[in-house]
Amino acid sequence: MKVCFETFGCRLNKAEALNMEALFLANGWTKTTGHFDADLIIVRGCSVTARAQRDTEKYIARLRAKYPAKRIFTAGCIPDKTPESMIEDAMRSTRHDGMFISDAVPTSTARAFLKVQDGCNGKCSFCIVPKFRGTSISEDFDSVISRAKKFLECGYTEIVVTGCNLSLYLSGGKRLSDLLSALADLPSGGHRIRLGSLEPGPAASDVIDVIADHDNICRFLHVPIQSASSKILAEMRRPYKLSDLHALIGRAAAKIPDISIGCDVITGFPSESDLDFSATCEFIKNNPFSNIHAFPYSERPGTLAEKITPVIPKAVRSERARILTSIVKDKRRSFARKFKNRRVGVVIENASTLSGWTSENLWCSVRSPNQPFAATKKINSTLARRSLVEMIVRDVEYDLLSADLA
Repeated sequence: MKVCFETFGCRLNKAEALNMEALFLANGWTKTTGHFDADLIIVRGCSVTARAQRDTEKYIARLRAKYPAKRIFTAGCIPDKTPESMIEDAMRSTRHDGMFISDAVPTSTARAFLKVQDGCNGKCSFCIVPKFRGTSISEDFDSVISRAKKFLECGYTEIVVTGCNLSLYLSGGKRLSDLLSALADLPSGGHRIRLGSLEPGPAASDVIDVIADHDNICRFLHVPIQSASSKILAEMRRPYKLSDLHALIGRAAAKIPDISIGCDVITGFPSESDLDFSATCEFIKNNPFSNIHAFPYSERPGTLAEKITPVIPKAVRSERARILTSIVKDKRRSFARKFKNRRVGVVIENASTLSGWTSENLWCSVRSPNQPFAATKKINSTLARRSLVEMIVRDVEYDLLSADLA
C-alpha cells in the first residue's frame, strides 16, 4: 500500500506530517510522491489566515475532483478534518509483525522535527488556531528525550523543537528551558538543537540563558511580536507589553553575540493607524532583526478582531507588509556580511552542492566550480543530507553565504 503526504503551513504541521509518515512506514506502507499511484493521500492543512485555509481547501477540492476513487484524508488546522481514529485504522491495516510504532522516525528530511507541545491557552483576538488545536498539552518529558535519542541514532545532526506555543511547555515540573538543556546535553557524535517560534514571556527569557550556555543550540530566535504599537497589542489581546518586547530582544542581543533574531508581524490589523505602523517600523529598524514574516491581517470569522473598527483596506495591509519586509531585507544582508572569513557550522540540506543552514539561519553553500565536491569533502552518500560540516565563509552575496569547507 502506498501513501502520499501533502503539507501546508508551519513547522508544527511539518513535524506532525513527518511523524505520521514514520508511523505509516513502520506499519508497512510505502511512501510515494505521486498522487496517481497512491492508495491514500493525506493533506495536512493550515488555517492561520483566510488565504491559507482557502488555498488548502482549493487544493483538496482539486485532488478529489481529479481522483474521485481515491481515499483523501485531511489533518492539521482545518475544519472538517478526518477523525484521527479513521487515519489510525487505515495506517494499521497493513501492519507488519515485529514493527513498533514507537520506534518510527521520519526519514525524508535533513533535519528532524521534534513536536513537544500542542494547543494554546491564549485568547488573542485575531487567532483561530485554538479552535482547531485546543488548549495547551505538553508531551511527556522522558518520551521527548527518548524520541530525540532515536533521531540521533539514525544519523540526524539537527533537531528542530516545535509546538503550537512552545512557551507553554510543562511536563513533570520541567519547562522548555529544562527540555532544551537536556536535549543539548544528549550524547552524540555532534548535534545541534534549533528552536521553533517562541512567544514572548518569562519562558522565552529563561530560554535565552540556556542558549547562551550551550554552543550546540542554534543562535536563532524567532519571536512573534505581531506589532510594536502598545495600542494594537492591547487590541490584539497579546499577553505582553511593548516594554517586554524591548527587554526580551535586548537581553538576547546582549547575552548571545551574533544571534539571529526573526519575528512575525501582522500588518493592517483593524484600527492600526499610520502612527501605529510607524511605531512598528521604528522598532524593527532599531532592533537586531535579521528575518521577518510580515503578513497582512486576515479576517477570521468568529474571532473578536472581526468586530474591531475601522477596518484597514487590504491594499494598505499589503503595502505595509512590503515595507517591513524591505526594511529587514537590508538588515539581513548586513547581518550576513558579519560572517565573512569566519567559520560556520552547516547542516547539509542539498548533498549535491553541499548547501544548508548555519546556526544563525543563513543559507550557506560551497562554490568550487573547478573542484569536484566529492574531492573537496568525503561524505557518505546515504548520510550526506544529514551531515554537519564546518565551512569558512569566503563571500557574501545578499543573504547567501559562499564558503569553502574547513
